[in-house]
Amino acid sequence: MKKSYLYSLAYLALVASLMSCKSKSGTSDKTGLAYNKKEYGGFQVNNKFKRGPGPGLVEIEGGVFVMSGSAINVAGQELSSYNHKRETTVSSFYMDETEVSNTNWLEYLNWIRTSYPTDYEYYYNEIPDTLVWRRPLSYNEPYVDNYLRHPAYQDYPVVGVTWEQAARYCDWRTDRVNELLLRDKGYMTSFKDINGDTRTGVAAASSRPTEPFNTEIYLNGQYDDKGKKAMKDLSPTNAKAADAGANGNKGATRNVRLEDGILKQPYRLPTEAEWEYAALGLIGNTEYENIHENKIYPWNGLGLSSAKKRTRGLILANFKRTKGDYMGVGGSLNDKGGLTVPVRSYLPNDFGLYNMAGNVNEWVADVYRSKTFEAADAFNPYRGNFYEDKKVADANTGRIEKDKHNRPVMISAVSARKQTWAEKQAAANKPADSVNTYADQRGYRDQATNDLYGEITLITDKSRVYKGGSWDDQAIWLNPATRRFLQQDEATADIGFRCAMTMLGASEIRSMGKPQFKTKPQKAFRSGK
Repeated sequence: MKKSYLYSLAYLALVASLMSCKSKSGTSDKTGLAYNKKEYGGFQVNNKFKRGPGPGLVEIEGGVFVMSGSAINVAGQELSSYNHKRETTVSSFYMDETEVSNTNWLEYLNWIRTSYPTDYEYYYNEIPDTLVWRRPLSYNEPYVDNYLRHPAYQDYPVVGVTWEQAARYCDWRTDRVNELLLRDKGYMTSFKDINGDTRTGVAAASSRPTEPFNTEIYLNGQYDDKGKKAMKDLSPTNAKAADAGANGNKGATRNVRLEDGILKQPYRLPTEAEWEYAALGLIGNTEYENIHENKIYPWNGLGLSSAKKRTRGLILANFKRTKGDYMGVGGSLNDKGGLTVPVRSYLPNDFGLYNMAGNVNEWVADVYRSKTFEAADAFNPYRGNFYEDKKVADANTGRIEKDKHNRPVMISAVSARKQTWAEKQAAANKPADSVNTYADQRGYRDQATNDLYGEITLITDKSRVYKGGSWDDQAIWLNPATRRFLQQDEATADIGFRCAMTMLGASEIRSMGKPQFKTKPQKAFRSGK
């Protein structure tokens, strides 16, 4: 009993210690000034930040792996479709659990149609090329009209999308996710208040947004919509202005800032290194920094079919077994897909990702070069950087220029470093064509070949990598190390995509039960009072 009592006291002491540490985090350890206090200048710090993935994403804990390490040999020689083998480290990130489906894409098209009902060009440009199904000697015409829109294929991966369309979808998805987050939490006017609620009879708000939400425009303070739970502005100057104004009883409010840690990072296409790392899923074969079994597919073993009793013999991915066998024998279909299959088919890999082999190939962010990873950095390798800045409309206020769809106008980066104020003002007053742009790194040690395109090469700076194998590929392409390329403005019936998102902060996702170094808590500051 006495021992139990001592344990209880120790537990209470630990809780008190943790609570005291948490309270001290609201004070600067360098100046002693309190955070989040109007009387101390109103500097706001979110010390309760919790990261997490956006909708549809799963966590991928990064680490070291051998890029192209899963490559297999054919007749004693490696295929040229594999990359240069190199030890590489990938940061932790988020990735879509599934490929983007037809329903996901139709949601995108519906938003364009309702937001810009008379902008027929915008809508037309985002329609996938359904003519990719046409083959000279195949009867695929029913898929031209039905594959994208018919509910029979609503959960199947979207195809016929170019790399450029996929990148634009990522941008659109970023804005929709962040807008929903801000409106649901009350930082902006809720959708219910904007549109009304027919079930409860709540009328729509008298003022509706005149332009679609854009994350970058909002963060720059150029989207004025503050909800019932808008962030308080603790700046003494702004607080006094609010006290003197009509909303004095409410106090000063502001837009959410990047420093608040509320908005999600942009959705984007995964890099080739991220995609290959995630497809392999070696985390399931790792213990104490030792990989006890390598892989040549996203699953363990050398075979292509399940060894489990209940599913023994079933093919583990959607691919073409021979030149003419797409799905098996009638009455006993094996991979069960003549063309594509629903995005949640077969078993996920050890990261929880579906169809990282087969079904459809997937676009990745990288520009294609055969020897990319001989020269690329060993940490987060990537080829395709094209540095851009948001075009400034007013150098004094920092307002950025917007296009007709309320998106920032992007221009080539003008410098590799932060400019001085004088340089920035001088550049803003010069014609755009007179500003020296900072060259990107796509041509680094590898000059562009546009002049010879179509004569001796099919590779340009618009050649993009795709990976993973598809319903129309044989098993060799299911290996995560394989890679092919296509021009970024072209599409096929066997290429789709999934999105990724950068993970900020610590690389380790779950530290519970793992050894950690102990650190001392911040000491409380006491003035001489």
